[in-house]
Amino acid sequence: MSAPVDIRLTVNGQPREGRCEPRKLLVDFIREDLGLTGTHAGCEHGVCGACTIFYNGEAARSCIMFAVQADGAELLTVEGLAESDGKLHPMQQAFHEHHALQCGFCTPGMLIAALDYLKINPSPTEDEIRDAISAVLCRCTGYINIVKAVKAGAEAMRAAKS
Repeated sequence: MSAPVDIRLTVNGQPREGRCEPRKLLVDFIREDLGLTGTHAGCEHGVCGACTIFYNGEAARSCIMFAVQADGAELLTVEGLAESDGKLHPMQQAFHEHHALQCGFCTPGMLIAALDYLKINPSPTEDEIRDAISAVLCRCTGYINIVKAVKAGAEAMRAAKS
């Protein structure tokens, strides 16, 4: 067993620190040590996308990274999307309004994947949305309402910028 390592990082805009074994996965550190359970651990092989977070501004699978790799990094989890007063991010609001979840397990990863794609294409077509979210697996929605929500969320985000 290796000696625990100190980790300092910024999570959802707040400086955070912890101490963990060098082999601890980032998803487990986020959930267990930081208490942010919105990031879900699904397949633990980087396949399902439920653990997707923003790592230094880029979408990343937190289940295939060690927590020690995030030392000094800036993370944004699903908990950091809403405003400090609790107002939902436009994409979260769109998911709510378009019933884009059933069990909700994939939702954090879907939100991050959609927002990551909208950084490069703020006005996607339905086919482009389907392609962008294809890396996050959903077993219960059939993706129809998720696609509608991403389209509506993108429109709301564009409107907010103008």
